Amino acid sequence: MTPSNTCIFCRIVDGSIPATIVAENSHAVAFRDLHPQAPVHVLVIPRRHLDSLDAGRDEPELLGAVLALAAEVARKEQIADTGYRVVTNIGADGGQTVGHLHLHVLGGRSFAWPPG
Repeated sequence: MTPSNTCIFCRIVDGSIPATIVAENSHAVAFRDLHPQAPVHVLVIPRRHLDSLDAGRDEPELLGAVLALAAEVARKEQIADTGYRVVTNIGADGGQTVGHLHLHVLGGRSFAWPPG
């Protein structure tokens, strides 16, 4: 679970890849997705490399800080009152394409259930 110079999200955290930062705290960073799937689509990632949610299972403070930042993003983006979705994809079958834990904060439109 060490940071990798090949992990795109670790490189965003260290500043070597630019991103549009929306919010941050001591444990996590939130930035706009380059390929948005909704009018608001922000990714929230831990500053420290974790492969997935499962990799952080013994770190409730870190996971709580990541979730708290997702809620802050919803407030800042003015979607907290109308509703939004927070999603994390885990593993290949779950649709995870970047091997660094990340939450998608999606809003600004209605979502159907069940998801795709």
